Amino acid sequence: MNRVRLLVLNAALGPLDYRVPDDLHVEPGSIVVAPLGPRQVLGIAWESERLPGAEVPDARLRPILDVLPVPPLPAPLRRLIEWTAEYYCAAMASVARMSLSSSAALRGGGTITEYRLTGVMPSRLTPQRDAAISALDGEQGTIRELADLAGVSEAVLRGLVNAGVMEPVVVDIDRAYPPADPNHAAPTLSDLQTGVADRFVEAVKARKFAPFLLDGVTGSGKTETYFEAVAEAIRMGRQVLVLLPEIALTENFLKRFESRFGVPPVVWHSSQKQSERRRAWRQVAEGGAQVVVGARSALFLPYANLGLIIVDEAHEVSFKQDDGVRYNARDVAVMRGRFEQIPVVLASATPALESLQMAEAGVYEKVDLPSRFGEASLPEIAVVDLREQVPPRGRWLAPPLVAGIEERLARGEQSLLFLNRRGYAPLTLCRNCGFRFQCPNCSAWLVEHRLSKRLACHHCGHEVPSPSQCPECGEADCLTACGPGVERIADEVAQIFPDARTAVVTSDTLSNPEKIAAFVDAAESGAIDVIVGTQLVTKGYHFPELTLVGVVDADLGLEGGDLRAAERSYQQIAQVAGRAGRASKPGEVLIQTRHPDAPVIAALAAGDRDAFYAAETDARRHAGAPPFGRWAAIIVSSEDEAEAREAAQNIGRAAPRLDDLAVFGPAPAPLSLLRGRYRYRLLINARRSAALQQTIREWLDPMEFAPGVRIGVDIDPYSFV
Repeated sequence: MNRVRLLVLNAALGPLDYRVPDDLHVEPGSIVVAPLGPRQVLGIAWESERLPGAEVPDARLRPILDVLPVPPLPAPLRRLIEWTAEYYCAAMASVARMSLSSSAALRGGGTITEYRLTGVMPSRLTPQRDAAISALDGEQGTIRELADLAGVSEAVLRGLVNAGVMEPVVVDIDRAYPPADPNHAAPTLSDLQTGVADRFVEAVKARKFAPFLLDGVTGSGKTETYFEAVAEAIRMGRQVLVLLPEIALTENFLKRFESRFGVPPVVWHSSQKQSERRRAWRQVAEGGAQVVVGARSALFLPYANLGLIIVDEAHEVSFKQDDGVRYNARDVAVMRGRFEQIPVVLASATPALESLQMAEAGVYEKVDLPSRFGEASLPEIAVVDLREQVPPRGRWLAPPLVAGIEERLARGEQSLLFLNRRGYAPLTLCRNCGFRFQCPNCSAWLVEHRLSKRLACHHCGHEVPSPSQCPECGEADCLTACGPGVERIADEVAQIFPDARTAVVTSDTLSNPEKIAAFVDAAESGAIDVIVGTQLVTKGYHFPELTLVGVVDADLGLEGGDLRAAERSYQQIAQVAGRAGRASKPGEVLIQTRHPDAPVIAALAAGDRDAFYAAETDARRHAGAPPFGRWAAIIVSSEDEAEAREAAQNIGRAAPRLDDLAVFGPAPAPLSLLRGRYRYRLLINARRSAALQQTIREWLDPMEFAPGVRIGVDIDPYSFV
C-alpha cells in the first residue's frame, strides 16, 4: 500500500504515518494537509528511514487530504533541517516551521485588490485624511496595510476611496520580479579587488562547496568583490542569498544593489507586509527570485536553485537567535552551502575568532583586502583618558572630543558620536527617597526616553508615561536621570552647538525602512552635522563627509559577565571607527575611556588587530573556550520562582560526571526575571571531542518537570543574561 511518513509542524507530536490516496502524488518534501483527530494539520513528507517512528498497521492509516500546490522542499533543505535540529538540540518540527514561514504562500495563486492615491484631493480635508494622504504618497497595499502605515482607521481610507482620492488596483499576488542585469553597471575594481572577485567567480562556476572568509578592512570594497560573484550566479541562472544582520542595513544595501544590477533584490524580513512575504516565498520556491537579501530567517527558505550564499558582517551577534530555535545563522549558512554544494562567503572587517581559527585550520579559504579602496585611508585613532581629560560636571563629552566636533562644524564636515545605550538615561531615581523605577516583569531598570516621554523596559517592552513626581514619596521635581544614553548625548551636543543639525540613530528612531532611507538621504546630502547613535550606525553606512568618530564610553561593552566581551567590544569600536574618512578626506577617531591600558583599547589605539586576536586566542585556549572548547547553556524558567529553582536544582543533581565535560550551576540568571518568568542557568564547558548534544539529550530527556517549567538548550551561546 502507498504510505508516507510526515513531519507534522507540531513539536509535541512525533512522526505520523498516513495513507496516500491513488489520486494524489506525494514525494519527499511534499507539503500536505492531513487529518489529526477532528483537526487538519500541515505536514512535510519525509524519508521514513531518516525519520524514525512507531510502525502503524496499514489498516489504521488515515488518508492524506490534499497536497499543497507548491514545490516540494528540496533534499538539501531537508538535510539542513535535520542537521540544525540535531546540532542545536531543537525539535525538527520547530526548525521545519521556519521553512514554511508564510502560510499564505502555501495555497494556490490568485489576485488581490490593493489601493493607491490618485492625486485627486478630497473636497473635505479632515486632519485624519490629511495625515493619511501625506503618509501614503507612493505607497500601495491593502486597506488594512495602508491603515497601519498611515496610523488611521480603515474607515478613513474607505472614505477616501469613495471620494475618488484612492483607487483600487488588481494585482497578481505571486507576480514575477523584474530580472537583475549582471552587466548593468560593472564597477572598476583595483587589482587586489579583481583578484578576490575572480576567485569568488571561479568558485561559483565550479558548483562545489567552498567556504571563504573575506577579511577586509572597513571601506576596502568587500561588497564590490562579492557582487561580481553574484553577477556570475545570475548569468548561470542560479539564485543568491545575502544575509544581513540588521534590517536597518537593508535600505542602504538595496540602493547599492540597484545601482549595480538595475533593479532591487527580493527582500525578506519580519517588517514586510504579508502579501510581500507570500510573493517572495513563492518566487523563491519556484526559482523566480534571483537574489534574496534578508535577515537570518531567509536562510531556511526553500530555494529552487541556490548557487551562492553571502553572510555580510559575519561577526555580528545579531545572527544568533536567542529564543525558539537558538541557531547561529553564520554557522548554519556554511552548513547549507555544504548540503547545496555551493560557495559561501563570510565577509567582515572584524571576523569572529571562531572564523579566523577555521581559516587557520584550512577549513575556510581566507582572502584579504588589507587596504581601503581608492584615495581613502584608514583613520587616525587616539585615546582620550577620562581620568585626565575630565568632562565638565553634568556632561559626558571630554574637551578633545568637543574641540574635534567644533573643527568639523567649521569645515562643513560630519561627526558621529557612538554610545551603545538607547534612550536618555539607563536609570531614573528619586533624590528625596531613593526610589528607582524598575520593570514589573523583569529584573531590570526602566530606561528614560525623553523623545517619546516614556520609561521603557528594553527586555519585555513594558512602558509607562514619564512621571512628574515620585510614586513612592509623592515629591515633585525630585526625579534624577543617572548616566547617559544617546538622547542625553544629543541634548549635550545641542547645548554646546545650538546651530548644529543633530540626528539620533537608534532602533527607536529608525523603526521602519522608510525612516532609515530618510536618514541615509539626509546624511548623504549633508543635512546632518552630528550623528548620535547606537550600534545601528557601526556598520554598512558610507558617508563621504563624515571625518570624526567619537566613542563616548568605550568601557561600556567590557562590563557584565559576557565571556566574549573583549572581542565584541573590539569589533564594535573598530566597526564604528571605520565610518570615518571613507572618502578622500582623512578621518579621526577619539576613544573616551577610563581604562586606556585595557588590551582592547590598547590594540585599537595601536591599530594592531593581530596582537589583540593573538592575546584573545591564548586566553580562550587556556580557558577551553570556543573555538578550542565547547559551551552550552541550559535555561530553566517558570512563572513560579520556587518551581524554576527546584527544576534547575534537579537538573544540576542529575548532571553527568564525565572527564571531558564540566557543569557549572545552577544559579539565578543575571536577568533573573524576564517577561514575568523566573530564570536559572547552567553552563556546560566541554572539550571539542565530547559528544555534547548526545550527552545533553541523554541527561534531559528522561526528566519530568512541572507543567509551567520551560527548559531551553543553547548550543554555542552568545548571550549570558
